[in-house]
Amino acid sequence: MVLVADGADQDLTDEVFSLFHGGIVQVVGEVCGGVVVEWTAKSGPVRRPRCPASHSRRTGGRASSMSASVARMPELIAPTDQLHSSWLAARDEWPPGAHHDGAGLRLAPDADLENPEDFAEWVRRLKQQSDTSVAVGEGRVHATHWWIVEDDSYLGAIDLRHYLNAFLLDVGGHIGYSIRPTFRRRGLATWALGTVLPEARALGLDRVLVTCDDDNIGSVRTIEHNGGVLEDVRTTEGGDKRRYWITL
Repeated sequence: MVLVADGADQDLTDEVFSLFHGGIVQVVGEVCGGVVVEWTAKSGPVRRPRCPASHSRRTGGRASSMSASVARMPELIAPTDQLHSSWLAARDEWPPGAHHDGAGLRLAPDADLENPEDFAEWVRRLKQQSDTSVAVGEGRVHATHWWIVEDDSYLGAIDLRHYLNAFLLDVGGHIGYSIRPTFRRRGLATWALGTVLPEARALGLDRVLVTCDDDNIGSVRTIEHNGGVLEDVRTTEGGDKRRYWITL
């Protein structure tokens, strides 16, 4: 369990979520910004989160008195039609026609996803895209899709493209992700990207390309937090993109 203060900043939230891997998170008291956590490694000493420098400057290094709320740990699951209503509620938080990176909506170009049968067929296609024994359409690559969920609520999506074509090398990269608007700034993208990196390594990749819009400060932080090294910023058919490589 992790206790995160309402309004905690992105740097601090990212750091808390980075503690989830390979350990146990326990509530122990109040630290910077109202975040109350203790992380115990499965084998090794206890680590406590550091206050980011930017936060320490704002608070003078003192614990905040901000009110706190309990957040359950998210998880990555295979897409499922059991979350149809939650997925629709999340979709409606985006402007009509907005791009949901990593969601695989291109696999349902003409589907009425409010229809349960169309939705179930789209879910089937998402799962099938990881099956290397099944050919993918022109311009597509094999990819594995996960949904980010918490308490049976759909919070976002992330996918891992098994290899790159020309478009992905220039614009899209190996990994795409999107978080529903009402659940942003909670470190979910940072956590999800970090969770998928070992899956990329298991595929035999030694590094992955992750891209974002040049002005997307949140994604810049997410990628750099996970070890992304900027190769370049280039103008593409998808706009100005920052292209990062993460060594696995």
